[in-house]
Amino acid sequence: MADFILQAPVFHPVLPYFMTIFGGLTHGKMVLVQGVVHGEAERFQVDFQCGCSLMPRPDIAIHFNPRFRSQPYVICNTLQNGRWLEETKFPHLPLRKGEPFQLVFFFGQDQVQVSVNGQHFLQHRYRLPLARVDTLGVFGDVTVKSIAFLRSNPFDANQTEYPIAHPMQLNNPKLAVPHFHSLPQGLAPKDTIIVRGLVCPVPERFSLSLREDPSRVPLRLSACFRDRVLVWRSFPEEAASHEEKVAACFPFHPQRFFELLLICEVGSFKLALNGIPLGQYDTPRLSWDRVTELSIEGDVTLFSVLS
Repeated sequence: MADFILQAPVFHPVLPYFMTIFGGLTHGKMVLVQGVVHGEAERFQVDFQCGCSLMPRPDIAIHFNPRFRSQPYVICNTLQNGRWLEETKFPHLPLRKGEPFQLVFFFGQDQVQVSVNGQHFLQHRYRLPLARVDTLGVFGDVTVKSIAFLRSNPFDANQTEYPIAHPMQLNNPKLAVPHFHSLPQGLAPKDTIIVRGLVCPVPERFSLSLREDPSRVPLRLSACFRDRVLVWRSFPEEAASHEEKVAACFPFHPQRFFELLLICEVGSFKLALNGIPLGQYDTPRLSWDRVTELSIEGDVTLFSVLS
């Protein structure tokens, strides 16, 4: 079951901050860091470490170090056996003192790609095995608003772009549950819906429904914690309703973060949870263009809903 578990986002940590990375870093994993650069900042760093000891100092597989001088730039490097290797300098850093930022670290097979405020900035090859990394450290002249661990689309093996990584939000009234997300243009094949949230401490159930109108529901995904089942139902209120169980093992856990991905296909949909494919399911009666609303109900806290 560990493959299904992503850790919850961290909001407003006090720096310097260290955190364990559940399951370590693997290909396809993504780390999102949101914050604000201090007005008098000199530097800060995000380190992906091989352990969290103070003495001896752990190896640092990826050292991302923005520096704010007349022309801001980034230094990337690796610390191995207490010694820094040859550093790489990346000029033209699009970060400014006193301004908010969003960093996305996307871990590929051989290198990490980093975007700054939604734009690709650098790529840096690994010098230590990615599997050794189990700790994230953040230090320096910034205020961090959130840190989140996400996954890329497991159905797209040729993906070269960054996965969708909109800001994570805490206690946003617009994401209160029950949540109703308008789809005024409907949906189309290849469209995706991404729901990121946290299961409540003592959950009973939650559901995600696609609606054509308030009373007509062509597709509903329902998680029942008492019976430990995840099922999808087509037109659940109608006599011709169809039901199918999703996943051999129940993939949700109390107080665990989840990232649910639904991809529209012609006559079907694909489903993934935390980067793990849960299969493709036929929905021959569903017309994506007639779906006008996504609703989410039950025992979850939402951090982002994307469509």
